[in-house]
Amino acid sequence: SLGFLRRSENRSKRLEKVHVVLGNKPCDLDSLISTLAYAYFLDKVSPPDVLCLPVLNIPRKDFSYFTETRFILDELKIPESFHIFRDEINLHQLNAEGKLSLTLVNSNMLTSEDKSLESAVVKVINPDEQCDRSLELQACSSSLVVKEILQKAPELITQQLAYLLRGSILFKCMSLEADKMTEHQEKVLSVLEEKFPDLPPRDEIISALQETQFNTQGVSIEEIMLKDLKEISDGEIKVAISTVLSATWCVTNVHKWA
Repeated sequence: SLGFLRRSENRSKRLEKVHVVLGNKPCDLDSLISTLAYAYFLDKVSPPDVLCLPVLNIPRKDFSYFTETRFILDELKIPESFHIFRDEINLHQLNAEGKLSLTLVNSNMLTSEDKSLESAVVKVINPDEQCDRSLELQACSSSLVVKEILQKAPELITQQLAYLLRGSILFKCMSLEADKMTEHQEKVLSVLEEKFPDLPPRDEIISALQETQFNTQGVSIEEIMLKDLKEISDGEIKVAISTVLSATWCVTNVHKWA
């Protein structure tokens, strides 16, 4: 179902309008899968003269840090060469030429260097706006993407797409107790599982993703820290903070879902 990634490469030179779906800067699994899935949906429902592209908001060289993301894409035989990374497309030039439309995933804000792209933003998929923080529930853009596709074009949900989106939702929620999952997320998972009963059991997917997340083979300590690097700024001073989870956390939370 995601073969449009290859077709998009062949169409890019002859189209005048480009609708880019851009994920957030950390490019976590939820953001990446939502970006791919929503661009696929747009590719199917947009006019033929509009090129719809998912753009991963990291340089290509940083993709090696995201072991859980590479795992789920490898499972579906989606090669890395199909993806477009932020350092491979000039969004500012497209916008200056009046060719760019932009959908933001997992954030309603552009980074400071992208402020000039605000005029191109046509849609924002921001789960934080629909999350009850008082209940400490995890916002998930993948579940919002599933909901929109089911409402507007349910026939586009294939088993491959369901595998991607379901894995993303489970990975986002797996640090919580099962009863802390939002009603919306549980409903989305149930719909996908009813539609595709051959999907692997939830605990099997969670265990595989957890194991892959903590597989640091071939990844340096510096790369592990850069993967989850977050920047905090008060306008004048910028502070970089990174989080490295322990293997104990991994084992404990796998048991919650088993």
